[in-house]
Amino acid sequence: MAIAVTPDTKKNYLTALKEAIAEEMARNPDMICMGEDIGALGGAFGVTDGLIAQYGRERVYDMPISEAAIVGTACGLCLNGKTVMVEMQFIDFISCGFDQIVNMTATYHYRTAGEVNIPMVIRGPAGAYGGGALYHSQMNEAWFANSPGLKIICPSTPYDAKGLMKAALRDPNPVIVYEIKDLYRKREIEEVLPEEDYVVPLGKAKVVQEGDDVTIVTYGQNVYHALGAAEKLKEEGFSAEVIDIRTIVPLDEDTIVESLKKTNRLVVVNEAPRTCGFAGELLSRMTERAFEYLDAPPVRITRMDTPVPWVKPLELYVLPSVAKITEAALKVCRY
Repeated sequence: MAIAVTPDTKKNYLTALKEAIAEEMARNPDMICMGEDIGALGGAFGVTDGLIAQYGRERVYDMPISEAAIVGTACGLCLNGKTVMVEMQFIDFISCGFDQIVNMTATYHYRTAGEVNIPMVIRGPAGAYGGGALYHSQMNEAWFANSPGLKIICPSTPYDAKGLMKAALRDPNPVIVYEIKDLYRKREIEEVLPEEDYVVPLGKAKVVQEGDDVTIVTYGQNVYHALGAAEKLKEEGFSAEVIDIRTIVPLDEDTIVESLKKTNRLVVVNEAPRTCGFAGELLSRMTERAFEYLDAPPVRITRMDTPVPWVKPLELYVLPSVAKITEAALKVCRY
């Protein structure tokens, strides 16, 4: 069953990811997909729907419930010339394959002095705001940002989801893709995607909205919260520049520094816990590189240091929001 591509129709985030994977399977006959229920079921959210019918069981593998075994097998296949897409049914469960990811997959290129590549993409649904509670709401990207040898991306739009996924599947070494499940079918962000093949390069941030008074840096779901806060700030007479970093590792520091030369104020937002989260790393780097441009102490808005509650009011209480970002940005602007 071919996966239909209709270029004149707006695509959602999920369809963009699905198209990227299917097109890369067609482009690269050595590409294999592996994961739990990705074949017959088409994945828990449908990202791999239709792949097994189109490419067969020789290239789309339903695997046992063992993330360590899945990543380890995928690593072995990469060592034998394959490109492998690994799906984590939820990104929370990536911890079960942690050893194979950080001690094996991430290190091969380094420990072979660059002679061996591991062209593997590990992807899965991530993030909160959907009532998934503590086992289905994590953003654990900082675990892997601390592991040299891994690239990490987190798209926020259908265009970027497709382009970044294609770039990841063409990268010679491992990339982890955080797909924001609350964006999968969000109609408000649907886009008409280019008919021609395209990639979004890894390691390049995007200025989503230009402004003069404060720079708000974020990624994933929080891009939309930042844009909402920018609208609120406008009512108070302040202009916010919103930057979507898109790639967490490697980080595009230059785009942020250039913005700070103009705005002189910084707010960083992410929905991972505050302690040792990537927001702290980003603040630290900007303090090192752009301290002379800052006219106010930089601020980070993160999830509280707690698991994500299931009850909706409590979930929203511990997570970043438009109101929290607006309050922090106003404080920085009025400093």
